[in-house]
Amino acid sequence: METAESIEETNYKTIEVTVVRGNYLPSSLNQAKKTGVFQSSVQVEVDGNVLGESERKEVEQVAQRVDYDFTCGLLCRGDAEALSELLSKPLILTVREFLPEEKKAVARTSVVGQAVVDLLPLLQGQCSFSAKVPVNPVIASSAKNTTPPQSSLNVETAVKERQKQLARKVLLKWRNRQPTLCVRVSVTDPLLSEAELSSSNLLRVTVETAFSIPESWSLESGSTPCKYSAALEVPLTAQKDQVLLFCEGQLKAGGQREQNGRQKKRPHQALLVPANHFLPDAFLQAQPVEEEDGELTGAEDQAFRKTTEITKNRVSWDTEMPCFLDAGGTSRLRQKITESRLWPLEIMRLTKAAETKMLAEGNLEIPFHGVAFVDMGRLLFPGVRCIRGAYSIHNFSEAELLKKAKRSVSVLKEHVKFAADQVKGRTGSAAGSHKARARGAKESKEPAKKVGKADMPGSQSRMVAADVGANGGAESELHLNLEANMYAEARTYIIIEITLEKPLVSKTPAEELSTRVRALIPPKPPHPAGPSRAERAVLDFHRQVGNVVTHVSDQYGELLAAGCEPSENLSREQMYVELMGSLNDSGRYFAFKEQMKHSVVRIVRDKMQRTEPIDDPQELRRFVSKLYVYLVDEMHVAHNKIYSHDVVDDSPDEIQLSSSQLRHFAREAQLIGDHQKAVEHYQELVVREPTDASHKFEWGGLYMLTGDYMKARECFHDAVSVQQAHRPSLMMCGVLAAMFEGHEEARTFLERAASIEPPSVVAWTLLGLHHEIQSESILAESAFLEARRQLRANEGKKQTRSGEEVEEEAEKETKETNEEEKETKETNEEEEEEEEEEEVVPDDEEKDTAACPSPSDKKDPQCRDQDQEQDQDSEVLGKPPVNVSASSISAPAKLSSTIYTEAAHFLLQNSALQMAERALSLELLSDAGPSVSYPLLLARLQLLRADYRGAADSLREALFTSEAWALNGHCHFLLGAFTDARKSYEWSLTFPQPPSDCDLVLLRLGSIYLQQEKYEQAKGVYLRACEESPSCLTWLGLGTACYRLEELCVAEEALTEANHRNWQNAEVWAYLSLVCLRSGRQEEAEQFHKHAKRFDLQEEPLLKEFSELKEKLRFTPLASCFGNSS
Repeated sequence: METAESIEETNYKTIEVTVVRGNYLPSSLNQAKKTGVFQSSVQVEVDGNVLGESERKEVEQVAQRVDYDFTCGLLCRGDAEALSELLSKPLILTVREFLPEEKKAVARTSVVGQAVVDLLPLLQGQCSFSAKVPVNPVIASSAKNTTPPQSSLNVETAVKERQKQLARKVLLKWRNRQPTLCVRVSVTDPLLSEAELSSSNLLRVTVETAFSIPESWSLESGSTPCKYSAALEVPLTAQKDQVLLFCEGQLKAGGQREQNGRQKKRPHQALLVPANHFLPDAFLQAQPVEEEDGELTGAEDQAFRKTTEITKNRVSWDTEMPCFLDAGGTSRLRQKITESRLWPLEIMRLTKAAETKMLAEGNLEIPFHGVAFVDMGRLLFPGVRCIRGAYSIHNFSEAELLKKAKRSVSVLKEHVKFAADQVKGRTGSAAGSHKARARGAKESKEPAKKVGKADMPGSQSRMVAADVGANGGAESELHLNLEANMYAEARTYIIIEITLEKPLVSKTPAEELSTRVRALIPPKPPHPAGPSRAERAVLDFHRQVGNVVTHVSDQYGELLAAGCEPSENLSREQMYVELMGSLNDSGRYFAFKEQMKHSVVRIVRDKMQRTEPIDDPQELRRFVSKLYVYLVDEMHVAHNKIYSHDVVDDSPDEIQLSSSQLRHFAREAQLIGDHQKAVEHYQELVVREPTDASHKFEWGGLYMLTGDYMKARECFHDAVSVQQAHRPSLMMCGVLAAMFEGHEEARTFLERAASIEPPSVVAWTLLGLHHEIQSESILAESAFLEARRQLRANEGKKQTRSGEEVEEEAEKETKETNEEEKETKETNEEEEEEEEEEEVVPDDEEKDTAACPSPSDKKDPQCRDQDQEQDQDSEVLGKPPVNVSASSISAPAKLSSTIYTEAAHFLLQNSALQMAERALSLELLSDAGPSVSYPLLLARLQLLRADYRGAADSLREALFTSEAWALNGHCHFLLGAFTDARKSYEWSLTFPQPPSDCDLVLLRLGSIYLQQEKYEQAKGVYLRACEESPSCLTWLGLGTACYRLEELCVAEEALTEANHRNWQNAEVWAYLSLVCLRSGRQEEAEQFHKHAKRFDLQEEPLLKEFSELKEKLRFTPLASCFGNSS
C-alpha cells in the first residue's frame, strides 16, 4: 500500500477517496466566534502516510456545513498481504482549523477532530460506497508548530479556555448534533473479481481477556509500565503466513465482572484518538459456558470461572484483527487445521527494562512466556463460521509446542529476534549518518514526522526499545519466569473468538438433501382419494340396511323355531304381519329405526345438502317425498348387493379390530417369536392404511430381527417412498446402506434425517457413527457435538415441564389441604356442639370404644410380628418387603442417558446389532464412563445374539430398575430357569414405573404360574394383562387358568374373547372343546376339536387330555347304571 506520488499506477489499483463535506464541525477558537468565520481543512492518511490535504475552506460559523470536495488517491496492490493491510489499517481523516492572522505567530492550526473510514466494502465486491463518519475530538490539544511550552501559558487564560471548552461540549450535547464527515470511496475496477471473491475468505481473530493471571504479573508497581502481548500465526496465502500481534493489553483489577456487550477495539490504535479505538457495530457477546467451543466447560470449571472472573485481576485486550485470505490461503488454512487442530497462541509480559535488555543483548528468553493451544478443528465442522471459548495457558515449552501443534518455531521469539536485528542495524548506522541528518534537518522535517508515526510506540507490528539504563527490573523479571508451573498454579486462561466470513466446509441445505433422497427413492404417486362425504353417507346407508336385513332374518328364524306355522301355509301378508308383530313385541323395530336414523341424517346432510330447517309445509312435503323415493331406491340397491353374487360389494366389511389393536397383536406376535402371524398383521395394516409409513417401518424391523436384510431394506424404502420425511425409516435406510458399504447413500439418508425438524439426538449420533466408520474424525465430532447439544436441550425441556407439573401438583395439594382443614374445622365445631348437648357416655360404651382402637393408634406387637413374617415370606418368594418401596432402590449417581445410549436404544429396537455394538463401545470409552443404562443395553444386545448367560452376567450389578429385573427375567426364562425368571418378573412388577415390555413380562409370568400349577396367581396376572392390553394370548391365558380352577363359565367367556381376536389359534379351539366336554356339550366339543386339528394343534398334552376326558365321559353313564342296579 503506497502513496500516489511514489508508485506508478500501472501495477496498482487506485482507490479514490473523496471528502464531500463536513457537518456541524465545532470551532475550537474563540476568535472564530467573534469574526463568525470558520477556516478549516481535512487531511487523509493511512498508517501514518499522508495521502493529501484539502485546501483551506472558509465558511461562516452559522452555516454548519463545509464543502471540501477534496479527492485523493490510494494505490493498493492486489496481493493478499496488501488487502489484509487495507482491512486492518483504515483511512484516518483529520480536520484542522486555521488560526486568525494575528495569532499566526503563536500557532498556525488546531486539530478539531478525527474520523475513521473502514475499507471493508471494497473487499466485499463493491466498487464504491459512501459513509457518514463521526468526527471525534482529540483529548489533548495538538496544534502544529506550537513553540511555547505549557508552563509558559498564563494560568488565567488556561482556566478561561477550559471553561469555554466545557461550555462548548455542553452546547453540543444540548443540541445533539454530532460532527460528521461525508466520504465517498470508489475504484474503477473491483479489487476482487467474482471468482476471487467467491474463493476468498475473511478471518477475524478477537483476543478478549486473560483471567486468573499469575500473582507475579501484579508484583511490579504501577510506576513500571508493562506490555502485555499475544501472538497468533495464521495463513495468508498458499505459501506465506502472517503473524497477528496484539500488543495493547491492559491490566485490570478484580472486583467486578467484565461488562457483557463491550465494544471491540481496532488493532492499530497509536494514530487514533481514544474514541476511534472502537469498531462500529462490533460487540463482545458472552454465551453460556456449556455452549462454548473451548476448554473449561465442566461443572467444576464453571464454578471456578464464575468466581475468578469477578474477584481476580485480569488482562484485557478486547481487540479484533481482520485478515484477508485468498483462495490459496483459505485452502492452506483448511489443510493446516487438518494436519494439526491445536494452534498456539503465545503471550508474554514485558517491562521496558526487560525489553531493552533483550533487544540489546539479543537474548531470546522471553519473560512470562506462555502458550494456549486453541482447538481450530471445529472450523472444519459443516457450516461453522465461528468458534469462541476459554483456553488454558501453559508455560511455554518447545517440546510441548512440537508435540501438540507440530511446530518447532516460537512466533514471539522470531519476532523478538527480528526486532533485535533492527535495533542493531539502527545502532550501527547511527554514528555514520549523524552529520548527514544534522545537515539536512531543516529540509526533511516533514518526512521525519511521517516515519515517526509509522514507528510509534504501541504499533501492533513492531517491538519498541526503551531506555537502556535500567537492568535491575529485567533481571528480576527473568528470574520470575523460572517458575515452571506459574500458569498451571494460577489456572490462567484466555478467551478467544475466531470468526470466518464463509465456512470452510459448507453445510448441505435440507432442500438439496431432500432432492438426493428423492433421486434414490422416488416417491410413490399419491394414493387415490377415497369416496366423498356424500358417497360415504350412501355406503353407510347400504351397510345399515344390510345389518337390519341380517337381524330381521334372525328374528324370522326365531319365529320358526318357536313353533309358528311354516311359510308354505301362510301368504306373504300373513308372514309380514307375524314378523312385524314379533319385531314390535321384542322392541327390535324401534331399535332398527334408531339404527337407521343416523345414516338417513347423513344422507340428508351430505348427499342432499340440506342443513337448514324447512319452514314452508309444501316444500317440506316435496322434500320428504323426494327423500322417501331416494331411500327406497337405495334400499333396493343394498338388497341387490346382499342377494346377488354378481354385484361387487364396494363397501368394505365392517372392521372389528382397530389399527392400534392390530399393531399391538403384531408386536406381541413378534415378541413371542410367531413371526408369520406378525407378518400377517403388518400386511393387513399396510393394506388398511397404505399412506402410513410407520407400518412399513415396523414391518422392516421384524425382518431385521429375523436377519432378512433385503426384505427389511425393501420395507424401509417403501416407507420413505410413502413419506419422504419419515425420519426413523431414513435412519434405518442409512444404517442398512452402511452395512452393505454404500457409504454415500448412507451419508445422504442420515444427513437428511438429521436435517428434519425438530432435531433428533439419534439421527445426529448415527451420522457421527457413520463418520467414525469412515475415519472422518472431525465430521464425527461435529455430529456428536450437535447431538449432545440437542440432548441438553431436551433434558432442559423435560426439567422445565416436570417443574411446572410439580408446581401444579403443589397448588392442587395446597387447595385440597385448605379445603380439608376447613371441613375438619367445621366438623370439629359441630362435634363440640353435639357433645355439649349429649349426656355422659356409659361405662359399657367406654369399654367398647377402648376395645376398638383408632387407626392412628400404634400396631399391636402381634400384628407387627405377623407383618415381619409376611415380609420374610415375601423375601423368600423373591418379592420386595411390604414396608420397602421399590423406588427406594436407586441407581448410582450417573447420567441417565447419553447420545450413544439413545442411539443404541433405537438400533436395538430395530435389531441393527453391528451399529449398536459400535455405539455401546463408544459409550464405554467415553470420558465420563458408561451411564446407568449401559448394562441394560449391553444385556439387550446379548439377548438378541442369544447369549443369555452373558446378558444375565451383565445385569448383576444393575438390578435397580424394573427394566433390569424384566431383562433378567427374560434371560432366565430363555435359559429354562423358570423359578429365577418368576422371581425377577415379580420384582419388575413391584416398581411404580412398569417395564417397557410389561405385556411380555405378564405373558411369561402367567405361563410360568400355569406351568408350576399356581393357577390363582396365573389368573391374577392374566386378568391384569387383559385389562392393560387385551389380546388373544391374554384371554387364552385367563381362560386356561379359570379352566384349571374349575371356573368353566368364566373360562368359556375368556376363551370366546380370545377366539374373537384370533379365530385361527388352535390352542383356543382346544380349550373350548375341553370346556364343552366338561359342560356336557359333546357335539360342540367335537366341532371345536376338529377346528383345533384343522389349525394344526401342536400341544400333545391337550390332545391327550381331550381323549382321556372323552373316554371318561363315555363310561360315566355305564358306571352310574351299574351303580344303580347294584
